[in-house]
Amino acid sequence: MSATLLTAYPELLLAGTTVATDDLPVADFSDTPMWLSFVKAMFLFLYLLISVVIVIWFERRVIGRMQQRPGPNRFGPIGILQTAADGAKLFLKEDVTPKAADKLMFILAPLLVASLAFVSFAIIPLGGDVQMFGHTTPLQLTDTPVAVLLVLAVAGVGAYGFVLAGWSSGSTYPLLGGLRSTAQVISYEIAMGLALVAVFLYAGSMSTSQIVAKQTETFFWGIPMWYVIPLFFSFVVYVITMVGETNRLPFDLAEGEGELGGGFHTEYSSMKFGMFFFGEYINMFTVSGLATTLFLGGWHAPWPISLIGDGMFDQGWWGLLWFTLKMWGFIFFYVWLRGSLPRVRYDQFMHLGWKILIPLSLAWVIAVIMIRSAQEGFFGAGVLPLIITLGLIGVFVVLGIMLWDRYAQRRDAEREARMEVPEEVDPFADGFPVPPLPGQKLVEPKRGLEQAAPVPVTSTRASTDTTDSEESRG
Repeated sequence: MSATLLTAYPELLLAGTTVATDDLPVADFSDTPMWLSFVKAMFLFLYLLISVVIVIWFERRVIGRMQQRPGPNRFGPIGILQTAADGAKLFLKEDVTPKAADKLMFILAPLLVASLAFVSFAIIPLGGDVQMFGHTTPLQLTDTPVAVLLVLAVAGVGAYGFVLAGWSSGSTYPLLGGLRSTAQVISYEIAMGLALVAVFLYAGSMSTSQIVAKQTETFFWGIPMWYVIPLFFSFVVYVITMVGETNRLPFDLAEGEGELGGGFHTEYSSMKFGMFFFGEYINMFTVSGLATTLFLGGWHAPWPISLIGDGMFDQGWWGLLWFTLKMWGFIFFYVWLRGSLPRVRYDQFMHLGWKILIPLSLAWVIAVIMIRSAQEGFFGAGVLPLIITLGLIGVFVVLGIMLWDRYAQRRDAEREARMEVPEEVDPFADGFPVPPLPGQKLVEPKRGLEQAAPVPVTSTRASTDTTDSEESRG
């Protein structure tokens, strides 16, 4: 690693010292023949396949412990082969296609979801340069100058799988589930993209290998400056959006059993349903791997392990271990959420995305642009422009909090006014009886009864005549 990458973070923050993107090490594929790329692709496929098998067992065991039950424990040691048994069951189940379904799209939708789930992982670096069959190659399938945008593009195309699955089923409730899932994915991709913009501004690149290399700059005492530190708000937004985009609890609203009966894959069976299930777990690893790459230093060893033996545990195949451990930390977070939180309402979820996350992310991106401009010297040389910029951002944050507090107080007051219960109520004021609410008093029920339903004189006379005739007969 070049000495320029070891710039101290306080100097970087105050003096505006930066590292040119061209000086950053980029994944070098010059010694990677085509056949080796196919080998790495197969390795990546097996890596994800084994990870999915393990995570399904892991999720059921962990949630079982959280709910005070054992989880799968019959087939294989501590139930480890239960996932294989479930996969075999899906292969052997009858494959049913609804009569009203569009058969081509009905088959294409699960293939689209499952295949695109693998594409995004191709640009994520799992480690540094390693030796494979006599060649030195990065532990990464490929890299492009806009690699992170490829992930967002693939996720956008993957939304077609959901809407096609719901539409091609020829049924109402899968169609509603497909529309809800598509709206959910598209909405939260906007906030996710805005969270990633801040990373691009700090790294000066969209290449995943360059973003990982930029995070090797040190804080102090050799602590690496991972982007989770200066971009903590972006990290929080990304974690929320990655749960929403993968349709996982508490945001699995496309599968709301109370109102949809299963979501867009209601009419699917056998391995077609299994491919949706498989794609969901692959997407979990994709967004978790991307979070590891963009915010947690990628495949580099955590501090202080990175300092042992002059970085001997931060080279070669060791990177695969650190990357896997970081990624599985997010996977455990997924499982923890599923075992802890109930499903939210759809309107609450969309309100969170469109009215809270997206506006706050836009404001945060503007703040990051101003900070980076001050660091680059666009507002003048020295420390003073950066301090003034941070002060102005702090003032705007305080004003925003005060305005939001006033808005919340006014909203609560209006809500209480609408819900205010009068002390006295006339049950016949609208012409029909209305029972009083708790704490209410009735206003002279007799007078109210006479005003609401006066008794005609003729009917009174008629009743009197009838009574007299009965008495005379008696």
